[in-house]
Amino acid sequence: MPFADELIGTPAVRALVASLHVAAPKARLTRLRAAEAALGPLSLRERSDLLRDALLEDLPGDYASLAAVMRTAAAEAPTFTGWLIWPVTSAIAVKAVSDGGPKAFDDALALLAELTPRLTAEFALRVLLNHDLDRALAKISGWTASDNHDVRRLASEGTRPMLPWAVRVPAILASPKSTLPILDALYQDESEYVRRSVANHLNDLSRREPDLVVETASAWLAAPGADPPATTRLVRHALRTLVKQGHPGALALLGFTPARVDVTGPLLVSDTVLIGDALAFTASIRNLAPEPARLAIDYVVHHRKANGGSTTKTFKLTTQVVPPGETYELTREHSFRLITTRRYHPGPHALELQINGVRSGRADFNLLAE
Repeated sequence: MPFADELIGTPAVRALVASLHVAAPKARLTRLRAAEAALGPLSLRERSDLLRDALLEDLPGDYASLAAVMRTAAAEAPTFTGWLIWPVTSAIAVKAVSDGGPKAFDDALALLAELTPRLTAEFALRVLLNHDLDRALAKISGWTASDNHDVRRLASEGTRPMLPWAVRVPAILASPKSTLPILDALYQDESEYVRRSVANHLNDLSRREPDLVVETASAWLAAPGADPPATTRLVRHALRTLVKQGHPGALALLGFTPARVDVTGPLLVSDTVLIGDALAFTASIRNLAPEPARLAIDYVVHHRKANGGSTTKTFKLTTQVVPPGETYELTREHSFRLITTRRYHPGPHALELQINGVRSGRADFNLLAE
């Protein structure tokens, strides 16, 4: 499996050159051909930006001429697909904005929808959203009725407040309700692919507007639908961050009410662990209530920071229904394997359980350098 940066590599550049040779045989594509040698040290997004800029230089002219070339490539070049589409859609969006006219803007939105089945146009869409949010959202809302599930997903994914790898759209962050009509139109979509995007979009919103998200999710669960279990799964995924944060409204909506429990632990197998190894721990949770207890059981790791302070991260453990008077025993390991998205700093750390949003117990340990 290729590294992320290799998704836009030499094969993608050569496929793009071949596609454009079919669509614009007189174009020399000098910058695009030269870009192949410059990919090495660049990240995935930087590679896309490099090819975008090369396309804009190699294909001068107005927006209409660029769009015509790309539509011809889509119709006639079999190699015009995959990760090369990212810089293509970005070039389309940038050219439309630089032309400055509503006709180019609207056509660029239409062209992104045409190309998104080849590779998602969600990143390029941000350029248009930042240029004219209201005009873009008016057009994007129509995509929710598309026959193509990739286009419907683009409506949700491309407008996410915190879309990974993508530039932010400050106007969406400032107006969190602006994208709710899109989500309302799609949360009962027949495609799991689309519904998953809706859940991730709502989860993004929860980081800034938790009460609005709980209100929205509550309305969805109460509304009639063809597949209530699908809506329940969507809401559970959308509220995952709020559940980890112990938000009372999100927990209650998912059936996790305050629990009467007696907790023993977490108990650590060892109070030291090497970076690269795993920390094993156990715990016992006894239900003291006369009725079954539905428990969302998570754990919180207090990581040491480079400056000596600490930061917390909550990890999902399990969901359990514990009968009255009975005890649930758990045994888990937390990995400190080196990964690219987290740096570990040796020194004091701690671990806590979190049950239905309430933290319980604390076990200290030392993380040691390899």
